[in-house]
Amino acid sequence: MKLRTQHRHVIDLILPITIFFVFAASSLAVLMLAANIYGRQTTDAENNYMARISLSYINEKIRQNDLAGGISIQSLEGQDCLAMETSLNDVLYTTYIYMHEGMLKELFIRSDVEARLSDGKTIMEISDFTMDEVEKGLFRFTSVDSDGHTLTLITSERSTP
Repeated sequence: MKLRTQHRHVIDLILPITIFFVFAASSLAVLMLAANIYGRQTTDAENNYMARISLSYINEKIRQNDLAGGISIQSLEGQDCLAMETSLNDVLYTTYIYMHEGMLKELFIRSDVEARLSDGKTIMEISDFTMDEVEKGLFRFTSVDSDGHTLTLITSERSTP
């Protein structure tokens, strides 16, 4: 009886190595595509957040200070400001929200004290901010963030004078 010896061919070694490298390359390609998609989604979400935050802040401030006829747009040092009047312990205070030197700012001050734009507290950086009263009690705010994203908010007082 003749014993059979196994002969190994080069293909027996090359085929598993080739399959391993194809699998490794495919895994790397999928991983890089997923990282790229994740990075874009994160950037888009952050840009969307930054563009909306200033308008959400203003909307919340209007809701907090919504007294009959207490919200208006006033000029302070030639700059349009959202002015919200409130009374605390029988003293009248005004909250101003405005853009000054590339920043959205808020100033809470007694109404009988002279207000200056430079005294406000910085809320966030923005490129442009406009406001107008479309009709009595209905306001339009447009904000452009530092990346150039523009959003508009139209909101109204809920109370009536």
